[in-house]
Amino acid sequence: MDILVLIGRILFALLFLGSAFNHLSQSRAMAGYVESKGLPSGENLVRGSGILMLLGALSVAFGIWADLGALLLVVFLVPTAFLMHAFWKESDPGTRQNEMTQFLKDISLAGAALALLGLFAIAGHKVGLTFTGPLFG
Repeated sequence: MDILVLIGRILFALLFLGSAFNHLSQSRAMAGYVESKGLPSGENLVRGSGILMLLGALSVAFGIWADLGALLLVVFLVPTAFLMHAFWKESDPGTRQNEMTQFLKDISLAGAALALLGLFAIAGHKVGLTFTGPLFG
């Protein structure tokens, strides 16, 4: 079963690694979208979220304080869902549907990250194929 947990962790982390790369390499281009949502300092927010995703994803994938990594992903996902994908503010049906899909994706991924956080906190060192045990416990 340890290999299944490892494969699941890696697959889960891949989405965040790709997004982190985009956030860090295209922060200036992505800043306009952030600012269009009414948030200040778009480029700094994009870089900060890229770092959160990168650290969280690497932590989960490699099993280095994976509980902390999962928590970092939750810290990224929940505010992002509400601030960047506020579908209830959209009047255009197509835009509303797209934002609702993105909102639900972020909330669902946050749920998965919370489940991983719980798994690592409960199972501790029994979760195999990790470099460290949980930070929280």
